[in-house]
Amino acid sequence: MLTLLESLRSALLSIRAHTLRSFLTTLGIVIGVASTIAVVSVVQGLAHSVNAQLEGLGSNTLTINSSTPFKEALQGNFAKLTHADLELISSRVEGVEAVIPILNAMGQRSLVRYGSQSEISRVYGSSAEYLDIMRVYPTQGRYLTRHDDKSRRKVAVIGHEVHRKLNLPDEAVGEYIEYGGEWFKIIGMLEKRGDFLGFNQDDYVILPYGTMRSLIGTQQEPDIQIQLRIADVANMEAISYRIERLLRNQHNLKPGQPNDFKIQTPEQLLESFNKITDTMTAVLSGIVGVSLIVGGIGIMNIMLVSVTERTREIGICKALGAQRHHILLQFLIEAIALSLLGGLIGLLLGYGLGVLVATMIPGFPPANVPLWAIGLAFGFSALVGILFGILPAAKAANLDPIDALRYE
Repeated sequence: MLTLLESLRSALLSIRAHTLRSFLTTLGIVIGVASTIAVVSVVQGLAHSVNAQLEGLGSNTLTINSSTPFKEALQGNFAKLTHADLELISSRVEGVEAVIPILNAMGQRSLVRYGSQSEISRVYGSSAEYLDIMRVYPTQGRYLTRHDDKSRRKVAVIGHEVHRKLNLPDEAVGEYIEYGGEWFKIIGMLEKRGDFLGFNQDDYVILPYGTMRSLIGTQQEPDIQIQLRIADVANMEAISYRIERLLRNQHNLKPGQPNDFKIQTPEQLLESFNKITDTMTAVLSGIVGVSLIVGGIGIMNIMLVSVTERTREIGICKALGAQRHHILLQFLIEAIALSLLGGLIGLLLGYGLGVLVATMIPGFPPANVPLWAIGLAFGFSALVGILFGILPAAKAANLDPIDALRYE
C-alpha cells in the first residue's frame, strides 16, 4: 500500500511539473469522453422523457391504429378503422372498462376562430371516457359527457395553448369558437401538459365524437384511432388476440394476409423506442469512442518520451534499491492518472455540451447522464491508461541501471 501511495504521489507530481504537456497529452481522451457523454446525455434525456410519457398512459391501455401494408399503399389502397370496428370491439370484447375513439375529421391540424383571431390547431372528436384513459383533467368547467355525444351538442373542450393563441378571456368557459363553419361553446379547459420534442401537447380542441361524425357527413367513412382500458392487466394478451381475430374477420382478411391494423400497448411502444435509442447510443458512442483510442496512442507516445527524459532518474532509483515492479507501477499509475484526469474533464465538458444542445432545441427534454455512462467513461479511460501505459512502463522497468546512469 505504501508503494502504491508513493507511486501515485510521484505520478501526480510529474503531471503537475509538466501541466501544459499533460493537458495536451490527455486532449484526445477529453474529446473522446466529452463527445460520448454529450451524445449519451442527449439521447438518454430523450429516452427518459418518452418513457415518462408512455408510462403516464398506464400499463392497462391498448391503442389500435390502421396500418396499410406496403404493397397496398403502392396501389393507393389505404386501410381504415371505422365506427363499425369501434362498435364491434365495444360489444364483443369482454374485460374492457372503457373504449374511446379519436377522430381527426379534417386532417391533423385545422383552422379555429374566435372573434377576429384565427389559429391552426388540432381538432378531434372523442368520447366521455377520454379523461380516464389519457389521465388529463379539467382546470376550468367540465369535460364532455355521454349526453353531449349522443345528442351531438356543439360544445368543445380546449387546451391551454388554444386559450393563449386565441386570446380568450381568463375564464374561457361560455365563450364560442368557430370550426368548420359551425360555432361551438367552450365548456371546459384541460390541465397543462407542456411541450414534448417541440410538440405542444396543449394545442388541441376536443369535440364530442358524435358531433364530429355529423360534421363529416355520410359521404366517406373516416379513419379513427381506438384506445381501450383493460380491467385486468393479466388478460391483456388474451384481449389483444380477441380483438385481432374480430378485426381480421371484420376486414375480410384471408389467412396469410398481414393485418391492416396495429394493436400496441405502452410497453410495446416503449420497447420499440428503447431499441432505437439503444442502437443510436451504441453506434454514436462507438464512432466517437475512436478518439479515445487516438488519445491512448498520444499518452503512450508522451510516456515513451518521458521514459527517455527520465532515464538517469530511473537509473538512480534502481541504484538505490528500487525494484522492477516499483518502476513499472510508477509509470503505469502516471499513465492511468493522465487518462482518468482526461476522463473527468471530458465528463464535465460532455455534460455541459449535452445540456447546451438540449437547451438550444425548443421543447427538447433536458439532458440526462445515467450512472452507467459515468462508469463507462471512467472505466474506459482507465483501460486506455493501462493498455497504452504498459509498454512505456515496461520499457522503464527493464532499463539496466548501469546503462541508465551512463545515459546522457
